[in-house]
Amino acid sequence: MLNIVIFGAPGSGKGTQSELIIRKYELKHISTGDILRKEIEKHSELGLLADKYISKGELVPDELIVGILGTILDENKKIKGFIFDGFPRTLKQGEALDKMLREKDTSVVAVLNLSVEENELIQRLLKRGEISGRSDDNMETIQSRLDVYRNQTEPLKEYYKKQGKLITIKGDTIEDVFEKITDTLDRML
Repeated sequence: MLNIVIFGAPGSGKGTQSELIIRKYELKHISTGDILRKEIEKHSELGLLADKYISKGELVPDELIVGILGTILDENKKIKGFIFDGFPRTLKQGEALDKMLREKDTSVVAVLNLSVEENELIQRLLKRGEISGRSDDNMETIQSRLDVYRNQTEPLKEYYKKQGKLITIKGDTIEDVFEKITDTLDRML
């Protein structure tokens, strides 16, 4: 099973690259936010539990999210693999994801780290805010999101590097980044 984690700072192009990877390799996209909304709509046991946290404005515990991910894997045994976008975000989540995948006799094959200079990230996010009208794409919020990324998500680089799974991708254009990703994944397959 081709399981890929994609991460990078806000504005690094995770969503765009995920869409391209999904099309080329026929993977299922896993976005934790989308998953939680679907489970809540289905009124599943996990969805009802998640809703108790969300309705109080609290974060859904990692164990619950990993449980939901496990259910999704169980329900999609015939697909080629998954791309995890937005999870894991912390070292603890990375460890929990690995444990759950081992229990299902699979693992993360590659971790794509989209690397973009901070000034470029800020410009992309400000431009996105102008175009889309997203209120969270302002300088104060962008700096806060970048700080959270540096403090919580960047430690995952070393975790996956030790496993030999970290692939850092740098590029200037969508096409350039995607070409580097596919070259790497094709060699692995």
